[in-house]
Amino acid sequence: MSTAVIIQSNYIPWKGYFDLIAAADVLILYDDVQYTKNDWRNRNRIKTAQGPKWLTIPIATSGHFSQRIDEAQTSNDLWAERHWRSIKQAYNKAPAFDEHAETFENIYRSLCAEKYLSVINRTFIDAICCVLGIRLDVHRSQDLVPPSDLGVTQRLVQLCQSVGANRYLSGPSASGYIESKLFERGGIELDFMDYAGYPPYAQLHGEFVHDVSVLDLIFTVGEDADRFMKFRRKSCDHG
Repeated sequence: MSTAVIIQSNYIPWKGYFDLIAAADVLILYDDVQYTKNDWRNRNRIKTAQGPKWLTIPIATSGHFSQRIDEAQTSNDLWAERHWRSIKQAYNKAPAFDEHAETFENIYRSLCAEKYLSVINRTFIDAICCVLGIRLDVHRSQDLVPPSDLGVTQRLVQLCQSVGANRYLSGPSASGYIESKLFERGGIELDFMDYAGYPPYAQLHGEFVHDVSVLDLIFTVGEDADRFMKFRRKSCDHG
């Protein structure tokens, strides 16, 4: 059975995002849909001595603010340096920070001139998958089934069919709008991810917080990160 996950790209997402990906054979980045302001697409949180802190990529907006995620562009090139500075300050004393700092510092430096949010997010997703040992095929939705007037669920079905997937794994929040019968008619099994039951780890800066960027987990426990996730994969060389 081949499992597909279809998900919008997020900025340095939380561990659950990568557990969803790790459970699949194919990832389809669904970025040819409406960009939503003040959402996970361009921001996430890290844990600091002052509490959880938002890191937000500034996005240029127009008056009517109608653009797709893959059309969204940064409004300045200062965000990358600022974000890395905040991350370094928050995690420089974490046990595995030195092990991974160069990898992520180089990424931030390389992205300072990148304008497109989708490219930025994809760069981090690829790097984090490598650090966590997650290997799978990655596609962009617009390269498989171009946007049309199809209903949301029907397009998801067609995207699964386009990569030969016979199982679709979705985040739990989609259960409120997905039309399960359309998946059944398309010969595709529909399942929903369960994010319950994550164990805590020796996190820095006070009371434990689950919903922060996965960078918190990586810098804190390093190669043992998979012990605190739902799916375990062998790490790969991220050079």
